[in-house]
Amino acid sequence: MGKKGKVFLQGIRDGLPIGLGYFAVAFSLGIVAKKAGLNALQGFIASFFNVASAGEYALFTSIESHASFIEIAIITLVVNARYMLMSCALSQRFDQNTPMIHRFLVGFGVTDEIFGITIARPGYINPLYNYGAIAISVPLWSIGTSLGIIAGNFLPDRIVSALSVALYGMFIAIIIPPAKKNLVIAIAVVVSFISSYASTLIPWVKDLSGGTRTIILTILISSIVAIIKPIKDEDEVKSESVEKSDSEEE
Repeated sequence: MGKKGKVFLQGIRDGLPIGLGYFAVAFSLGIVAKKAGLNALQGFIASFFNVASAGEYALFTSIESHASFIEIAIITLVVNARYMLMSCALSQRFDQNTPMIHRFLVGFGVTDEIFGITIARPGYINPLYNYGAIAISVPLWSIGTSLGIIAGNFLPDRIVSALSVALYGMFIAIIIPPAKKNLVIAIAVVVSFISSYASTLIPWVKDLSGGTRTIILTILISSIVAIIKPIKDEDEVKSESVEKSDSEEE
């Protein structure tokens, strides 16, 4: 087997555990998609082209609330905006002679986990590695969504309701660890919860669709936090550490 084949298989090897995790999460997303009225094929297509748990949850709940196409497009863009930043970071790791088509295809398959295993590899990015990871993880993600929809058509309503709650548990598991480590994130999470509830009570605002309220709150709260407490880059952190050590020595 040539070098290219070995790199591709390495991607499949590293992508398999990611795909298995995606399968379990996507199954719960399939329950949400079923409640939104999607069939198994529609769920598969939606998951294949939007490989993101938060993004798909926003998509399916927006569909369920009868949001407009523009609202669905904007909320999905806002929720998935971090992937553009990840793609920009990966673009710095490509050999300058890498064709643009490979850059686009690698960007298509960027997720938190695939970004993690890609950025951890030394040297230039080899697109074949990402293709291997995508080839195993994305189908498992999409199939999981379809099977969740199919299961939702046969399972009793109580079980479907219980499975849909599992997705909320996943989101809680995502926000709790960083909130415990960073007070700013913890405050932002609490403010988001309170603001989300308040938006259903405030006159005029409560008349907006759920998708529009989510878009407004996401942009507003994240912008305020970014202005008040911006994340420091590595150079600033190192500079502060040096200054602190110098002051302690004095």
